[in-house]
Amino acid sequence: MYKFQQKTKLFTVVFACWFATSCADPQGSAEIENSPSDTAAIVDEKYTWDLTDLYADNQTWNTARLEAAKQVEVLAALKGTLGSSPQSFLTAVETISNVYKDVVRIYIYSSLMADEDTGNAENAERRQLAMNLYSDIGASVSWYSPELLSLGETKIRQFLAAEPGLEKFAFGIEDSLRQAPHTLAEDVETVLAKGGKFLGTSSTVYSVLANANLPWPEVTLSDGETLRLSQSGYSIGRQAPVREDRKMVFDAFWGVWKDFEATLGTLMNSHIQGLAFRTDVRNYESSLSRALFDDNMPEAVYRTLVTEVNSALPTLHRYFNLRKRMLNIDDEMRYYDIYPPLVDLDKTYSIEDSIALTRRALMPLGEEYMEGYDRGVTERWMHVYPSKGKRSGAYMSGGAYDVHPYVLLNHNDDYDSASTFAHEYGHAVHSVLANKAQTWENASYSTFIAETASIMNEMLLQDMVVGEAQTDKEKLFYLGSGLESLRGTFFRQTMFAEFELKMNEEVEAGNVLTGAKLSKIYLELLKRYHGHDQGVVTIDDLYGMEWAFIPHFYRDFYVFQYATSITAAAGLAEKISSKDQQAQQDFINLLKAGGSDYPYELMKKAGIDMATPAPYRALVARMSSIMDEMEAILDRQ
Repeated sequence: MYKFQQKTKLFTVVFACWFATSCADPQGSAEIENSPSDTAAIVDEKYTWDLTDLYADNQTWNTARLEAAKQVEVLAALKGTLGSSPQSFLTAVETISNVYKDVVRIYIYSSLMADEDTGNAENAERRQLAMNLYSDIGASVSWYSPELLSLGETKIRQFLAAEPGLEKFAFGIEDSLRQAPHTLAEDVETVLAKGGKFLGTSSTVYSVLANANLPWPEVTLSDGETLRLSQSGYSIGRQAPVREDRKMVFDAFWGVWKDFEATLGTLMNSHIQGLAFRTDVRNYESSLSRALFDDNMPEAVYRTLVTEVNSALPTLHRYFNLRKRMLNIDDEMRYYDIYPPLVDLDKTYSIEDSIALTRRALMPLGEEYMEGYDRGVTERWMHVYPSKGKRSGAYMSGGAYDVHPYVLLNHNDDYDSASTFAHEYGHAVHSVLANKAQTWENASYSTFIAETASIMNEMLLQDMVVGEAQTDKEKLFYLGSGLESLRGTFFRQTMFAEFELKMNEEVEAGNVLTGAKLSKIYLELLKRYHGHDQGVVTIDDLYGMEWAFIPHFYRDFYVFQYATSITAAAGLAEKISSKDQQAQQDFINLLKAGGSDYPYELMKKAGIDMATPAPYRALVARMSSIMDEMEAILDRQ
């Protein structure tokens, strides 16, 4: 089928997932590196996005929403027309596609407004209305897949050959034939589509609990500062320079989560049981195979990643030992020693600095790429600074096909902010190139490809600033930042992926998840990845509650894609930095391809086979090389 449900999955909203930062869905929560301020600030208009490019005002948006709602109701009347002729088939799929495009644009406007001020009730209502509209369209076209498949492969191919207008739908229609074994009768598909409003309830409840209702404690640090340990406060406190402060922050923060262990376990069990229900009702062998099926992703990618990362744990442990050395820790290293910066660099990066630095770093990507970048930073695509009520973190929203991408930042004028800026504009230019080269139906790309595009930018930026560093201290800072990105994105996200797989396998075996059981499973992984038994990093049992902090786990086998993406980006960045013109063109072609093919196949065309060990081993070698350079500097000092 033309993947109407798949097409707007996440509305091509891509979230930054860098270092220890988690990526959340539009309604989810996130571990926060850049957190909004509690005080409002007046900023130059050029540092805020211009939503009038989408709709002139809220009234215009609402008029568009009501019109789209009428069109959604009309879609049900197309039932029974697919097989009449090639032309009627084209009329049906074009009509559905156009309504979807309008609904996505409606959603994006409401979502961006809501994220400007999460406490604004009218903004929240608009977003909910848009989400309801999206759910309604799914129910209105639930007949489509069963009816399409009932035509039979022979007739479908005859229609494709007879009607040139169907060409832009061909990939989706071919994919529908592939999905036939998992497409159900029309009445069942309708029930599942309508049930979509309720199957995500556990995620919604978790988000409210984690972000609004947990009773965050206050702690007083050794310098007398009082810190409220909300999620953003924890992100600040865990970087405290005094070890005793970090331990206090960890114990107080995870103690709160521990108090709610049973409730959080019940929510997670409900979520995983819901995934198991979808797996069973659609006749998949496992939840992993179901989750990978839409992208036609070989399970070998997932399992090779986990195998190779486990084989590389000695390299991760080497990093922890290097961290211990640089932090001058005399006794055993603890889990709360992972987050403080290795080097304090007293240097600021304004948004203008971030724009200029990133531009220089991306020059090897060529004129076509830079044209998209320059447009994105001169027009009002981004909302730059933290403000009261603003959504935390950073993301790019690129689903408004006929407009342009939008970028949310919380720029704090530090290097992390500059790196995050580069990351998000990797997504933005990706959308620009894909939307220019592809029709709406084929422009939306997978996370598997999306994160490669954004992490590429971060790596090019990092390599440039390392090369331009004027002092050993500055070089150590940038190299250490690169190491931390590898820890957080390659190793940590793979640990999450292992945990997610274990949760699903537990439920598929007929068992029930409890908070205590989840903490036990997660703690075992935490200790293995951090070398607890080898004396590398000591993990306190309380910290097994960390699983409850990760909103990723309310996504469906999502996190592994960050680890694969940083792997692919590293390989491509190395080639492009060495002025390999073919690699540069392969990368641009990868971005322009959008969703016109399956992501695994697109990546292979770019020269990276993620089902083989080679890319992962190359990334581990990059990590070892960085540590070689850092240790040489330290030895010289």
